[in-house]
Amino acid sequence: MRKALIVGVDYYASGGSLAGCVNDAHRVASMLETHSDGSPNFDVRLVTASSERDQVPFRKLKDLVVELFKSDDDIALFYFAGHGHIEATGGYICGSDSTRGDEGLSLREIMTLAAQSLAKNRIVILDSCHSGAAGVDPLKSSTSEVTTGTTILTASRADEGATEIGGGGVFTDLLVDALGGAAANLVGEVTPGSVYAHIDQSLGSWGQRPVFKTNVSGFVSLRKVRPPIDVEILRSLPKLFPDHGFQYQLDPTFEPELPSQGVNSLADPENTKIFAQLQKLNRVNLLIPNSQPHMYHAAVNSDTVRLTALGEHYRRLALRKRI
Repeated sequence: MRKALIVGVDYYASGGSLAGCVNDAHRVASMLETHSDGSPNFDVRLVTASSERDQVPFRKLKDLVVELFKSDDDIALFYFAGHGHIEATGGYICGSDSTRGDEGLSLREIMTLAAQSLAKNRIVILDSCHSGAAGVDPLKSSTSEVTTGTTILTASRADEGATEIGGGGVFTDLLVDALGGAAANLVGEVTPGSVYAHIDQSLGSWGQRPVFKTNVSGFVSLRKVRPPIDVEILRSLPKLFPDHGFQYQLDPTFEPELPSQGVNSLADPENTKIFAQLQKLNRVNLLIPNSQPHMYHAAVNSDTVRLTALGEHYRRLALRKRI
């Protein structure tokens, strides 16, 4: 079981209402509900506050988080977009009825509920100002406390705001992009770590800085997308390259066509089939020619091809039957 609580709060009764949090919540929910092939992923509960009629007060927000973390799911994920607050005693996320920042749900309470949860993996994703305070003891501000099985991903550091541009959070824009496939590995898995790497690279050094904290002992996948290369080709790597550093010898029989004469009369059907796989490996940076600039030249000039460091990594995974 994979459960996700997605909350977006635009409406605040005491002013300071926001414009993009509800839309952000819908976009994240849509991504997490299914994998890219339409198969079910997270069982999502979406809660939003756009106006006074559907506001999410502090007490309801707390009850929702308590309910999320009380079961023994494989993954319990909490996403929040809305106002955040910080003071000497710690950080908060604010419900629609918050008149002061410290009337919200404290980040320490959220992390305590997550720590006490029976869920195997607890993931907290916050797109709110000062959200980087999650997991930090106010008395030990230089130290983060993240219990085993917990991952925290936030839009900004404890002393920073979270930016909205064009009706949505900058952080959530990148989160949705990552879940859509921009952060997928070569077998199509999107992980919390790869999401952070994508957001971190995109935001640069001078703007708001995302925060990633994790204490996990195993692989956690948030979503599956169509891989950029056929998994069966990855599984064939140990057969094509039986040893570390092995160089695969090409010759003109691997190239099906020549610019000067069209169909290559020397082409061997079995070799051209292998060459098509090698070209796909080259396109995803798993394989390169040894001395020629392109795969075509490697074939017609009888060069060898070898795996890159990343290619060797996937060869080892395939050898150990981890793919």
